[in-house]
Amino acid sequence: MSSADPLPGATWLGGGRCRFRVWAPARHEVAVRLLEPGDRVVPLGPCERGYHEAVVEDVAPGALYLIRLEDGVERPDPASRHQPRGVHGPSGVVDPTFAWDDDGFRPPAARDLVLYELHVGTFTVEGTFDAAIGHLDALRDLGITAVELMPVAQFPGDRNWGYDGAYLWAVHDGYGGPDGLRRLVRACHRRGLAVHLDVVYNHLGPEGSYLADFAPYFTDVFRTPWGAAVNFDGPGSDEVRAYFTANAQHWVREYHVDGLRLDAIHAIYDQSAVPFLEELAERVATESARRGRKVTVAGETNRNDARLVEEPGRGGTGLDAIWSDDLHHALHTLLTGESRGYYGDFGRLADLELALRDRFAYAGRYSPFRRRTYGRPARHLPADRFVVFAQNHDQVGNRPSGDRLSALVPTAAQRLAATVVLLSPYVPLLFMGEEYGETAPFPYFTSHGDPALVEAVRKGRKEEFAEFAWGTEPPDPQDEATFRSAHLDRRLGERRGHRGLFALHHELLRMRREHPALASRRAEDLTTFRDDGAGVLAVKRRSSGAECLLIFRFAAGSARFAPPLDAGTWRRVLDTAEERWDGPGATVPETLEAGAKPSIELGAWAGVMLERL
Repeated sequence: MSSADPLPGATWLGGGRCRFRVWAPARHEVAVRLLEPGDRVVPLGPCERGYHEAVVEDVAPGALYLIRLEDGVERPDPASRHQPRGVHGPSGVVDPTFAWDDDGFRPPAARDLVLYELHVGTFTVEGTFDAAIGHLDALRDLGITAVELMPVAQFPGDRNWGYDGAYLWAVHDGYGGPDGLRRLVRACHRRGLAVHLDVVYNHLGPEGSYLADFAPYFTDVFRTPWGAAVNFDGPGSDEVRAYFTANAQHWVREYHVDGLRLDAIHAIYDQSAVPFLEELAERVATESARRGRKVTVAGETNRNDARLVEEPGRGGTGLDAIWSDDLHHALHTLLTGESRGYYGDFGRLADLELALRDRFAYAGRYSPFRRRTYGRPARHLPADRFVVFAQNHDQVGNRPSGDRLSALVPTAAQRLAATVVLLSPYVPLLFMGEEYGETAPFPYFTSHGDPALVEAVRKGRKEEFAEFAWGTEPPDPQDEATFRSAHLDRRLGERRGHRGLFALHHELLRMRREHPALASRRAEDLTTFRDDGAGVLAVKRRSSGAECLLIFRFAAGSARFAPPLDAGTWRRVLDTAEERWDGPGATVPETLEAGAKPSIELGAWAGVMLERL
């Protein structure tokens, strides 16, 4: 499928006409059964490369239909735009027109991105796109520049993280369906907020996906942790790849999203000379140029492979950014002392130093957890190619109870974590509620309809935690109470501790945006200093003649530290112990003279910023 080919699925053309297009290369007879109005069956004519297509009259938006195959089996459309009766029900025709008013909107540049990851179903009690709109002003005022939605593709039941999507082109009906998503995107753009969408191209959900009945969408050569792998490089893979690249373009065209976050790209198995991910990035770039605004493509990966964000002409894949777990792991272990599973590779100040200075902590080092050398150097790349975080849906939700950092460490440590992430040169991401220390957990939850699958998921979750030896049972993912427990409680933001944490996030984002010393994203403009005895890591950042020193202390109690100050007078800009953040009070003097070689007292879990005058 070229970019000029008709899209798969039902494309409403206006005037009561709708094009139906299905890829089913091994099927000799394919038809569409229209359930409304009336009940009629219309054959689809064979086209090139195994497609079947027809333009059908007297079809209105909202019409329900099924695809009938030659053996009489009827299935939802593989490229359904709407599943109003769930994953096993008929598909719905969607009107692509909408009252957009965002021609003048331009998403923020990579250097200005501040991502806010949210799950639509638990972000509000209502769990809808429309309900989320009511909180956008607060996010904008906080300093967020892009909302990142966890997957919204149609999944089974009414509660799910979204990674069990069965219809990748259909917006989940329970969240508000296609127009609900459009209203949310329009509302974000009106407030200057970009919208990034999490999409899953490495597998499909275990319930409700009937792609295998139509064509060789899957392969037996590889297998993902979540089921059959997508056929990106075997026989028939040209049209499989086209299905996914067209899907990415569809989100940009029909829903005006400004970025795509590609889930677990390390589970996309592809040995092609031109990898699927490279082709996807190129197609999205073409769509970006057509629209006249940049659309970001970021990948989640555990490979620490800098080639993913290198230009294709230099042997890279051409993605705009990748998620970097190393900073999270290094920070989390220092704050919590946890050493289970992959956390065993971290826990030293040196690991956080490497993650802040060199993009990855593991960039060719031996990993005891993996029992092999791991990662590739990335220091030569701009910092805005990497997304970092203290929390995200995976790192919280893949704990047995889904407990957040607020349940694991004191508020002072949460303030320190925010300072490390938000004053780093990387693209920061906040997980919904993190800004005020939300205490509601974010456990894994489902509402599958297949009893055997329900039991398999329960068993799988228990086995998944075995290697971490948590010593606790995860809550039942199928129990609705597990889902309800994840709803945010914004009233916490009014309480002491939470209120100060929120105010600190606001100030840190202002400083990130406005302080000249924090502007550079080049590795050579950042140097580090470490005092393991005091538990202190210092980071010096400079840009356009401005210079600042960030001091992070990872220990309880207090200690003295001699900051590595260049000549001149230095002023304290921030101390996370200040009373305005609900701390016990600043311990660092307001000004320091470098010539005096001062020694400062740092309290527990302290974060300090000094600027040279």
